[in-house]
Amino acid sequence: MENIGLLLIFWYGILHAFGADHLTAIADFSIGKNKKKTLLITAMFAIGHGISLFIFAKLLETYHISDEILGYGDVISASVILGMGIYLLFLVFTNRINLTKHIHHGEEHIHIYFGKEHSHSTKDISSAFTIGALMGIGGVRGMLVTLGLVESSSVDFTMVLAFTVGVMIVFMAFGSFILYINKNLLTSKQNIRRVFTVAGLISVAVGTNFLLA
Repeated sequence: MENIGLLLIFWYGILHAFGADHLTAIADFSIGKNKKKTLLITAMFAIGHGISLFIFAKLLETYHISDEILGYGDVISASVILGMGIYLLFLVFTNRINLTKHIHHGEEHIHIYFGKEHSHSTKDISSAFTIGALMGIGGVRGMLVTLGLVESSSVDFTMVLAFTVGVMIVFMAFGSFILYINKNLLTSKQNIRRVFTVAGLISVAVGTNFLLA
């Protein structure tokens, strides 16, 4: 019976990851990144999501928190998506997205960076973890209410691990799709502006829709 419960949680993680807000966040962070960074970003987003869910699930077991207060988790998720969309559009319209090309061992490499100079930074990875954790607050209620875990049993790390693995599978698959876009579409500054504009507009639309829902 326990294995069936973990399988259900794993499946819920897969379904949960298909939320428009989650996929939009992954796209916003992964656009223009190389393969290694894209995979790290998606993994850290999923891990942050799972850890946040575990912490708040434990709080719900100990303290009674009203649905009204829990609803603020959805507001936080929507605000994050809206903010990222506005930021992407800001980068586009202030001409802060740049592209350079160079050749390594006879193969052309494209680097996309923001601002005046290209630099290698891990800020995107740590930011993805933080955003994943913030958005995880919005997933706590859905998981616990759907599976009836608050009243019936204790939420342990194994349950959250099953959820996180389900989420990570979808995120990694979607990250691979974004990686394909990065490699095949982001080959000119004009294309970069178009893709970032579309991503920004989708983020604003998704975030606004969640806030108004």
